Amino acid sequence: MPLDSLIARLAQIVGEQHLLTRTEDMAPHLREWRDLYRGAALAVVKPGATQEVAAIMRLATAEHLPVVPQGGNTGLVGGQIPDTSGTMLVLSLQRLDRVREVDPLTDTMTVEAGVTLQRAQEAAEEAGRLFPLSLASEGSCTVGGNIATNAGGTAVIAYGNTRDLVLGLEVVLADGRVWNGLGKLRKDNTGYDLKNLFVGSEGTLGIVTAAVLKLFPRPRSRATAFCGLASPAAALDLLTLAKRRAGGAVTTFELMPRIGLDFVLRHAPGTRDPLAAAHRWYVLIELSSQLDGGIDDSLEAILGEAIEVGSVEDAALASSLEQRAAFWKLREALSEVQRHEGGSIKHDVSVPVAEVPAFLAEATAAVEAWMAGCRVVAFGHLGDGNIHYNVSQPVGADKAAFLARWDELNSLVHGIVARYAGSISAEHGIGRLKRHLLPEVKDPVALALMRDLKRTLDPDGILNPGAVL
Repeated sequence: MPLDSLIARLAQIVGEQHLLTRTEDMAPHLREWRDLYRGAALAVVKPGATQEVAAIMRLATAEHLPVVPQGGNTGLVGGQIPDTSGTMLVLSLQRLDRVREVDPLTDTMTVEAGVTLQRAQEAAEEAGRLFPLSLASEGSCTVGGNIATNAGGTAVIAYGNTRDLVLGLEVVLADGRVWNGLGKLRKDNTGYDLKNLFVGSEGTLGIVTAAVLKLFPRPRSRATAFCGLASPAAALDLLTLAKRRAGGAVTTFELMPRIGLDFVLRHAPGTRDPLAAAHRWYVLIELSSQLDGGIDDSLEAILGEAIEVGSVEDAALASSLEQRAAFWKLREALSEVQRHEGGSIKHDVSVPVAEVPAFLAEATAAVEAWMAGCRVVAFGHLGDGNIHYNVSQPVGADKAAFLARWDELNSLVHGIVARYAGSISAEHGIGRLKRHLLPEVKDPVALALMRDLKRTLDPDGILNPGAVL
C-alpha cells in the first residue's frame, strides 16, 4: 500500500487528531529520557479503544508494518523506542486511560493500559484499598508498561513484582485478534496460564490493552525510619531481625550508600541529612499495618534491638507525614540526581538476598580496580536482592569516553553477578539495551523456547522488532 494510503487508513481508524506524522509532534515519543536511544518513525498512532488497537494490528499484519507499543515512555532499556530506519509505527497506548471498574468485594480493579500508575493507586485509595506497586516514575509510567516490563519497585518484599499483582489481561495479538482474559478468579486451573506469557514480554508477543489487578486492604498505619549502618552485612542483619519481629508488616527495605545520599543532598532542593553524623550505608525501612496503632512501637522496638546488637548505628523514626515524605525523597531522588555528576553506567541486577553483601564487596573492588576514581553508587531493594549497581564517572573525567566503556564495565559486573547465580535484569527488562547479552546468560533451551513462542504469536516479526530477541 502506498504511504499516503497507509497514513489515510490509520487516520480513519483513530481520527486525524490522534495520528502524528510531523517530526516535531512525534519527537517526545522517539527519545528515551536518559537520551541513550533516539529513533525515527513512520508515524505515531494513538488509539482510544481496544478495537482500534486491533484494527491497527490487522492493517500492520497485512502491510508487514513493524509496530512498537509504547506506554509512558519511562522505560530504561530502550524497548519503547523505534530504531532509526523511520519504517516503524509507534503505537501509543496513552489514550486507553479508563479505570473500567474497582471491585472492593473481590479486591480487584480493571484498568486500561494507558492508566498511569499513580492514577491506579488513587482509584484504589478512593475505594479504601491499596494497589501496592510503587515506582519513582509512577506519575507518568503506565500500567501497560509496568505489565510489559514486569516492573518491581519498592514494595516487592511484601507484595511481589507486577506479575504477582495481575489476575487477568486483555491482549491484542499481532494479527489483530483480541484475547479477553479479564478474569477476577484467584484460582483457575483450566490449562496454560496465558497471562504470564505477556507479563514481562515487552510488547513482543502481544499488546496489553487492559488488566485486572489485585488490590489489598489499605494500611491504617505506617511507621518509617531512616537508619545509618556500617555495611550491607549490617543491613542484612537488620532485615533478618525486622522480618523475624514483624513478618509481612515489613513493606519497604531500601539500601543506599553514603555517596548516593551525598548526591541527593547536593542536587535535590529541599533535602537534608536526617541523621546527626555520616554513615557508610543507610536503610529506609517501613512497616505497614491494618491496625490503628502500635506500628510505631513495633518499629521502635526493632530499631532499639538492632542498635543494642550493633547492626544499626543511628536511626530516625518519622514523627509526621512530612518527615516520612522527606525520608522517601532521599530514596526516590537517587536515580535522577546521578546525571548531575556526569556519566553513569547502570546495572539492574539481582542476586540471592543473602549474597548481596558479598556481591557488593566483590563487585566494588573489581570496578575500582578497573578504573581509578570511578564512583560506585549501588542502591536498591535489599529485601528482594535487586541492586541498581550504578557507576558514576571519576570527577573531571570525559563523559563520552567514560560511557564508551559501557559494555566493558557491563561484562565485568555481569560476570560477577553470574558467579552469584544472579540476573542481569531484575526489574527493568531486556529491551534493546541488553538484547545482545541474553545468549550469554540464558539457558539455551529457555532461549529456544522464547524464540518458538515469538514465532508462534508473531510469525511475521512485526511486534517490537529488535527488542528482547
